[in-house]
Amino acid sequence: MAFEIPVPSFSRLDSADLRRAGRDLLSLALMDARNHTLFLIDQYEQALRVQGMQVPCLPELNPPLWELGHLGWFQERWIGRNLQRHQGPRADPQATLLASLLPQADFWWDSSRMPHDRRWALELPSLGDIKSYLLATFEATLELLAKTPDEDDALYFYRLALFHEDMHGEAFVYMAQTLGLRLQLDLPAPALTREPLWLPATRWRLGLDAGDGFTFDNERPAHEVAVPEFEIDAQPVNWTQYVEFVADGGYDRPELWLPAGWDWLQDQVRREGRRAPRHVEQIGVARPGGHGAVLQRWFGQTVRMAGWSPVMHVSWWEADAWCRWAGRRLPTEVEWELAAHQAAARGFRWGEVWEWTASTFYGYPGFAADPYRDYSEPWFGTHKVLRGASLATRRRMKSPRYRNYFLPGRDDVFSGFRSCTV
Repeated sequence: MAFEIPVPSFSRLDSADLRRAGRDLLSLALMDARNHTLFLIDQYEQALRVQGMQVPCLPELNPPLWELGHLGWFQERWIGRNLQRHQGPRADPQATLLASLLPQADFWWDSSRMPHDRRWALELPSLGDIKSYLLATFEATLELLAKTPDEDDALYFYRLALFHEDMHGEAFVYMAQTLGLRLQLDLPAPALTREPLWLPATRWRLGLDAGDGFTFDNERPAHEVAVPEFEIDAQPVNWTQYVEFVADGGYDRPELWLPAGWDWLQDQVRREGRRAPRHVEQIGVARPGGHGAVLQRWFGQTVRMAGWSPVMHVSWWEADAWCRWAGRRLPTEVEWELAAHQAAARGFRWGEVWEWTASTFYGYPGFAADPYRDYSEPWFGTHKVLRGASLATRRRMKSPRYRNYFLPGRDDVFSGFRSCTV
């Protein structure tokens, strides 16, 4: 199953403007996202054919067939089966749905009802049958979209389905990195290392409003925040800087870690003997001058990481410990967002790794959950906010206002960090 996309429009399909995309462009972008998904699942099929597409039951993974079927289910649930789809964020999530094309779809793929650990025990349809389900539901989506007015509310669920598929596309990529599958993803290109940037005290409009095109519920409402002056790194912390922390015993000094972070680290030590970020096979100072020698697994191959490239696959606990060792701190999410907007011309660089911030994930003042209730609210208070984007993020998903969030122990995503003065 593949869809032909007109070449002249392709550059627009991966643009940040997709949050405001009208019906015709959105239709092409949905095709592009689905083609990307099918390309990735073909890579999985080739790599996991012998195992029958089975992967280990790990907290950070989903079975690939479950992940794929969930994409079709999500789109069908919120578009094809949703009689209130035209109401957008005002739709009632408890309203009666039309029947699914697959009688057991809700049982298999509703992530709200199917606990993570049970997904490995499901008797899911075959890959071919899941692809047929995706094709049928996708054709229904395009037919409905063709009759939909070019209005934000009416297009809300179509835009949500697009970005939901993009998120899971990135999840397929970092899951391949976790499993050591051979996917092609280029490492960061060389870039100048700049001195930290100073920003004066100001007030900043944090968040978005309903009139700003498509918005996720945790991005609303916009509100003004007072921001004291601060200094922030112009780019994420790199391997040369991180090697010095490791060489100075950073992984053996409990005083550098929060108690919960030290407990997390000891668990990693017991299970893996780890004394470095995830996937690192060798780390050390190669010669005087601090140029680090770092060998890290990159999609199943051992690669020497350049000293100037951003640290990758670190948890929030590791990022926080490095900052304590360096006498610095993680930026708050408002500091990060302000710098991304106001200091870009002065060298503030982002987009290579998701960046941990000091902020715990909560709704903004006046938060109201959208119909997809499980997107934000269940994770308030337990997850940490990451800002930016990674090498695996589609460009249309990249926004300095987008809020990503994970538990502080997650290190399978393409995560790094930058620091601020204390």
